Amino acid sequence: MAIQLEKELNDMQCKAASIINGPVLIIAGAGSGKTRMITFRIAHMLEQGIPQSAILALTFTNKAAREMEERVKELTGQKLGNLTVSTFHAFGVKVLRESIHHLHGYKENFTIYDQADKNSAVKEAARHAGLGGDNLDLYMVNNLIGEIKTGRKNWDSTNDIYKPIFDRYHSHLAAYNAVDFDDLIVMPQMLFQQKPEVLDGYRERYQYIMVDEFQDTSMMQYNLVKQLGETNRNVCVVGDDDQSIYSWRGANYQNIVNFEKDFSELTEIKLEQNYRSTKNILAAANKVIANNTNRKEKELWTGTSVGKSIEIFHPENEVDESEFIAELIHRFHYEEHVKFHDVGVLVRTNSLTATLEEAFLAANIPYKVSGGQSFFQRKEIKDIISYLKVISNPDDDVNLLRIINTPRRGIGNTTLMKMRELAEHQSCSIFSAMSLVARNADSSLKDSLRVHITEFIDLINGFREKFLSGKRMTGALRSLIDEIDYWGYLITDNSKNEKLARWKFGNVQKFIDFFEKWERNPDNIKPSIYDYLNKITLITSDDADEEEEGKINLMTIHASKGLEFQVVFLAGIEDHIVPHARAIEENPESIEEERRLFYVAITRAREKLFITSCQSRRVMRDVVETIPSRFLEEIPPELIVQHQEDQVLDTASALDQFAAMKSKFAAK
Repeated sequence: MAIQLEKELNDMQCKAASIINGPVLIIAGAGSGKTRMITFRIAHMLEQGIPQSAILALTFTNKAAREMEERVKELTGQKLGNLTVSTFHAFGVKVLRESIHHLHGYKENFTIYDQADKNSAVKEAARHAGLGGDNLDLYMVNNLIGEIKTGRKNWDSTNDIYKPIFDRYHSHLAAYNAVDFDDLIVMPQMLFQQKPEVLDGYRERYQYIMVDEFQDTSMMQYNLVKQLGETNRNVCVVGDDDQSIYSWRGANYQNIVNFEKDFSELTEIKLEQNYRSTKNILAAANKVIANNTNRKEKELWTGTSVGKSIEIFHPENEVDESEFIAELIHRFHYEEHVKFHDVGVLVRTNSLTATLEEAFLAANIPYKVSGGQSFFQRKEIKDIISYLKVISNPDDDVNLLRIINTPRRGIGNTTLMKMRELAEHQSCSIFSAMSLVARNADSSLKDSLRVHITEFIDLINGFREKFLSGKRMTGALRSLIDEIDYWGYLITDNSKNEKLARWKFGNVQKFIDFFEKWERNPDNIKPSIYDYLNKITLITSDDADEEEEGKINLMTIHASKGLEFQVVFLAGIEDHIVPHARAIEENPESIEEERRLFYVAITRAREKLFITSCQSRRVMRDVVETIPSRFLEEIPPELIVQHQEDQVLDTASALDQFAAMKSKFAAK
């Protein structure tokens, strides 16, 4: 059935979906239906005869990529096996799996280091550089490595003491056929620069490129898009400079300006009709963001009702604030039948959640805190994944060291140190060094120790053969877990808490179920262990668990990006928190990003928006007086009503109270 864009989309959405040739810049305001537009645009491209394999759609989360692909499948009724809808990092994996052999020393079965793997490798590099020890700021060094690698920082006198760690770390990655997350963006560009013929091949393949959430791209990610699209010039980017809130992780909203320069013949389209929020909520958002100067002019509008006024409450302290929010949620749920999962409670930093959690527990309100530990980061799951990584790439020293004595197998630290020294002397991996020792009857190792090493080598090699066959891999996984007696290890390791051991083993069983479901998925035409390890390594915490129905969403404003809720509470909207004092101190110009963050928070609300700003707040052991956020003054007073205990004040009284509160703390 033909897709009728004019019937399905509004005028601006239709225009954006119809133009498929040449560069296109789509400025999509909050709640403007951009995902729907993108979906119809891809479907329209397919209907116009563009092959699936010629389209590359890039976004930032696995969840967004899945949703986009599923919607296109529903629209077209096609399986779309050759359509590439991917995160930037997953696309980097795809390029490197196909072409990394063009870079000296790398093979296609490389391992992707997650944060824990990277931490281990950086610690080891620091030890070799003589900079290890308890005083090493691992978080800072990790950030510095990423910033240098991605071009956000250069070596200078303030940081060059860490250059030996940087160099040793990258020697380690190359020696053990491993890459980290930054490499997934950096190395494809390095490959394209060194091998223009490889770049030409990808340009020939991907003649139409789309990028969602373009304002969140880093300079490196933009350069990758530019490399791929520079010749064909069929590049469509969709973003909103007013929602650029990730500069701290490298996002650069100036990429919109860069795109305008590099693709100067572009067509620009603005999506300003909002389908999410009421008129009052939108009016507040528009007035707040209009105070920023570095932005594209736009005015969101909606055909929905005026809606409720924005309600502001000034509780005495954070305990009163939390109880107020809990009481209102309780009332909405039981009197107005608002579902718990339709409520979002947003804060600027994670440090503000503890008192709210305490209030929710006391009121028997179920909740979830976003950004918790991923299922795939739990120790028991990491152990099994590490086995699979070593089976797929025995030269992966980081994961080998994790599993060599998990469960314990009699290979002690002294032996491991000897194996590491031999590996360094022979310029090989620890696994290769162990293989040399196991075959050498003249080595100084005790026979019993050689037996333990040989058994481990045989275990890895035996299961490597099973997994690389690509057949009955779930059965091989169950056999592996049985053979290493992981259940016995959990019982021993949690001898005082068998219930915890059972819970952990239940997670292992769940992991097996996930693996089996993936292996049996008919879309996996030729499943391999490498594909699965790529998939789970790229999973982020927002993808690890499906949405939990029936729970309040307690999260940071950053984590709420892209979400919407019937009722939203913004807690802790006080100066020094929103805008964040440290961000302003480090860079006064960041006030505009802090305002964009507040704008994002406001536009998460569909029907009701509540804002709380305490009169005092406990900070560490001290109680400090606070003042309302300066951003609250930017909301027109006619859009606001203010709570005084259980009473709602009229507009005039609200203005008087707000002014009195500002005056009270003006001398602070």
